[in-house]
Amino acid sequence: MSFRAGHVALIGRPNVGKSSLLNAFVGAHLGAVSPKPHTTQKLLLGVRTFENAQIAFVDTPGLQKRRPNAVHKSMDRAFDRGLSSVDLVVLVVEAGAFNPGDRAALERAKHTERPIALVINKVDLVKNKSELLPYIDKLSREHAFAAILLVSARKENGTEEAVKRLAELLPSQEPLYPADTLTDRSERFLAAELIREQLMRQLGDEVPYACAVEIEAFTVEGALRRIHATIWVERDGQKAIVIGEGGQQLKFIGSKAREAMEALFDGRVHLELWVKVRADWSDNERALKQLGFE
Repeated sequence: MSFRAGHVALIGRPNVGKSSLLNAFVGAHLGAVSPKPHTTQKLLLGVRTFENAQIAFVDTPGLQKRRPNAVHKSMDRAFDRGLSSVDLVVLVVEAGAFNPGDRAALERAKHTERPIALVINKVDLVKNKSELLPYIDKLSREHAFAAILLVSARKENGTEEAVKRLAELLPSQEPLYPADTLTDRSERFLAAELIREQLMRQLGDEVPYACAVEIEAFTVEGALRRIHATIWVERDGQKAIVIGEGGQQLKFIGSKAREAMEALFDGRVHLELWVKVRADWSDNERALKQLGFE
């Protein structure tokens, strides 16, 4: 049996579960996940290697129509880069739904002239499973998908079968990465994403989108990682919200982020967080580059 390998882009509208799928497919919590849309802002590669195949998944920001500031424009560019050089595109949709945002993502995928597989996520939320058959039939008329797969990323139901089926759609070639590769991103990058994940989870609807995370120092001392990070916000009022009364909110965010880092890095983490104001960083191209958006 020949070895199969390739890059696979995970695309779709916001909140369909692309990052949850990435994590389930590779077996590690790499991508930030929260109930809020646009949790993913940057491309993230996750690699899964089998005996006869290797898949390099590219998690992309959710496709969005509004482009009000530099952050959203950067996310759109990341989406296009994620599609630019892959062997297979996976359109992720939420079971029972197919709205204009889903169709827009499909149209963008068609322009790549790459095969497109459809992954229907969150099937566990469909109470009447008989409704899935006409839904699948409807979607199959939207495009000649290379495969249609049903999964629940949250419960990791069907994800192993799905990743093996996707591997069968890749070209025959040698592995693209060493067998023990999990991602091409540094631990600094992953640490920043895990902090931002907690900002998205623990704060209200508006403040997390005004937050960016910069790792100021990252040192490894044996099994201990010492991480100093700055959370940038745009207003003094936002800073007060992130810190919370008596610093309790920031302490909780740091504690949850540290727990996630220790699980991912398999070692102890000493995390220190500061909150600073940088007015309108989200609409400043230079600031975005300094914060690793490009």
